[in-house]
Amino acid sequence: MILILGGTGEARELASRVPAVSSLAGRVSNPALPEGEVRVGGFGGVDGLARWLRDNGITAVVDATHPFARRITANAFEACRRVGVPLLVLRRPGFTPQPGWHWVDSVAEAAGRLPGSRVFLTTGRQDLAEFAACPQWFLARMVEPPEPPMPQRIEVLLSRGPFTVDGELELMRRHRVDVLVTKDSGGHMTSAKLEAARRLGVPVVVVRRPPLPPADVVADVDAAVRWLGTAGA
Repeated sequence: MILILGGTGEARELASRVPAVSSLAGRVSNPALPEGEVRVGGFGGVDGLARWLRDNGITAVVDATHPFARRITANAFEACRRVGVPLLVLRRPGFTPQPGWHWVDSVAEAAGRLPGSRVFLTTGRQDLAEFAACPQWFLARMVEPPEPPMPQRIEVLLSRGPFTVDGELELMRRHRVDVLVTKDSGGHMTSAKLEAARRLGVPVVVVRRPPLPPADVVADVDAAVRWLGTAGA
């Protein structure tokens, strides 16, 4: 049996093409569910995941989580190493760099390098605390309502992509946004904001992806299906 660590569109597509158990972290209250068997919630760290892989006869693991899900990726690599199960990391390509982008290595660094006063923040609710001490005004878009701490001057917009360029242009003009902060998550569902920023001449602060462990890595579902075939899963 294959285990897909999911939560992304690529994970759902893969689950529709191969028999697998899909695991979701459970951080979103109404997630889009993949086909097939689904489990929700954590495994209890590396030890718990290794035990679960062994007890459930898992023959291969595909980590198709968000590019910034650093902890589960690290845990999957170590758990698979312990039990001798092959691991594949499925990661969509990042955004194509553009002029006017300011690259940083962390959300904390982004908070310290804001080249503007009205910030469109799209890094997710779990990162709001990093901006709590910033004096700028923030428009923060996320799927789930945030919890404190958060910036004092903030307007929260609850919304789920995909977004259109026209919609992003209207939003950024209406709120007089003069800097966009995002993560290099890649994909088409949230890329419209980058084109809108380019058209408006708004600088973009982009958080680089965390490094991957030394596992096999592919960029699309077709390649993942081929890998599973060669792995004998």
